[in-house]
Order: sequence, then C-alpha cells, then structure tokens
Amino acid sequence: MKKALIINAHQFYQGISTGKLNQTMAGIITQEMENRDYEVMQTSIEAGYDIDAEVQKHVRADFIILQSPVYWFGMPWIYKKYVDEVFTAGLVQQSLLADDGRTRQDPGKQYGTGGKMQGKKYMLSLTWNAPEEAFGDAGQVLFQGKSVDDVFVSNTANYKFCGAEILPAFSCHDVMKQADVEGDIARLREHLEAVI
Repeated sequence: MKKALIINAHQFYQGISTGKLNQTMAGIITQEMENRDYEVMQTSIEAGYDIDAEVQKHVRADFIILQSPVYWFGMPWIYKKYVDEVFTAGLVQQSLLADDGRTRQDPGKQYGTGGKMQGKKYMLSLTWNAPEEAFGDAGQVLFQGKSVDDVFVSNTANYKFCGAEILPAFSCHDVMKQADVEGDIARLREHLEAVI
C-alpha cells in the first residue's frame, strides 16, 4: 500500500490565525489520499513531534504534502525548525540523503544529487491572503510575474535536493478578505486528482 505523509505547519495566532482552514484542508487531503488507497501518516508540528519518527515517516512516504499558512511570505517559523531538525537527522542517519552529490573523486557531479528520496513526490498546499491575481503577472510590483512555485522554491529545494519530485503547489488565496472555502475545497480536490 502506498503511503502519504501530511504535515500541518499551522501556527496559532490569537485573532489572526486559529488554524481552522488549514485543518480543514489537511482533512480534505487525508480523505482524498485514503480514497486512492493511500495509508495516511500525519504530523501537526504545533502539537509536537519526535524527530526520528519524522525521519522514518519521510522514509516510508511515497507522497508528502505540506499544508501550511503563509505568514509574511514564508512558512511559520516552527516549520523551519522542523525541517532543520528532521533533515539534519536524516543526513546524519543517511536515510534521506547521503551527501550533496559531489565527491572528491568526481567534483563535477551535480550538486543536489545525493538524496535518497527518488520516487517520492512533494507538494505544497498553502493558505494565504495574497490574491491569485498577484501571481503570473509581470505588472504586479511584489512578485513581478513569479508563480507560487517560484516564490516557494526555497521550501521545495529541500525535497528536490533529497531527490523528490516537486509537484505544482495548490493555494487558497485571499483567505482573510474574500475567503471561498467551498470553492477552495473543490479546487483542491481537482488539483489532487490532476497530480496524483
């Protein structure tokens, strides 16, 4: 049976972000993966985690999905801590990657090819206040034509460095000013259908 790991990186902020939307989207992802006969493993970073257990979840997972809010154009700081701890342990144990791909014998070998996550897939599912129109339009001042995937390359690079295939991101946009939860749920289901 294929396995999916869903990581919920929500971080609570009273009056601003209680986590309901991220929990809802993580629940939809769980349903969709189970409907496709995936065994689902879950981690809610804010609830705490065991580093070695998280490494093993990554080792066992065929499909890894990060469900996260976007705070100040990045992931909550607890996610960065999680990545630092889990990926460093995965390097030390040589279970997620063996090295950076280069060797003294072959210094021309590609940087970022020493990972052990080949065959795994990684996807972002994000909730944020940025409107959809802010992306893919060179006339927009902030992102200057960049896509959501372009903006989050520093996040997906961790997984790509370890050998995982990076799938197109999903985003719930404008969640504070013009939330459309039912529409977002329908779009998430369609997105998962397309990428799985």
